[in-house]
Amino acid sequence: MNTCLVQVRGERLQLLVERAVYWSRRRMLILSDLHLGKAAHFRSAGIAAPAGLEQRNLDRLDALIKRTRPHEILMLGDLFHSSYNKVWEDFIAFRSNHGDVGFSLVTGNHDVLHPDLYQRAGIATMAFRNEGPFLFTHHPTSTTDLYGMAGHVHPAVRLSGKGRQAISLPCFWFGARGAVLPAFGGFTGTHLIRPGPGERAFAITSEQVIRVRINGE
Repeated sequence: MNTCLVQVRGERLQLLVERAVYWSRRRMLILSDLHLGKAAHFRSAGIAAPAGLEQRNLDRLDALIKRTRPHEILMLGDLFHSSYNKVWEDFIAFRSNHGDVGFSLVTGNHDVLHPDLYQRAGIATMAFRNEGPFLFTHHPTSTTDLYGMAGHVHPAVRLSGKGRQAISLPCFWFGARGAVLPAFGGFTGTHLIRPGPGERAFAITSEQVIRVRINGE
């Protein structure tokens, strides 16, 4: 099974192995930190970066759209990594193939493109978004009574097996007042977290999303 259902503030959310959340009642696909253009940005600076990575990110998103058929895609920041490069034109072409889907971007610290470029791509931009019981932001926040959903951190958990076996996996991280989504992009790195009592973490393998047992459970 490549999804995991969670209940948050009375809403059912599907945690997808593709590192995104599907809010079925709103037919909304929620994801964060694509960092498109990052590999090309690195290569232009003379730093080695994987070839074909940008297209693989877009192909994963394309397959996810076709599978979930959302009305809207809400991106929680860092859609594009930095200044303009040719990968943005690839994204424009990708966007034109999904004209029946709304694209919204809660801007993050890497979203520095000129506003005209987002407009040309048909992307609505905003600093934050209130929707139902949720407050969508890029940086995690707990300053309101709404349940926060954010990105930016690129969370991961370390799982240990018998002996000295251990692996770090990206994860969804749910606390009492907010959640942090994993980075959708494939060239982003991760930040190891240590969930505390009362928090929930869901590790993402290549095939499934699995609940992680927290100390004391």
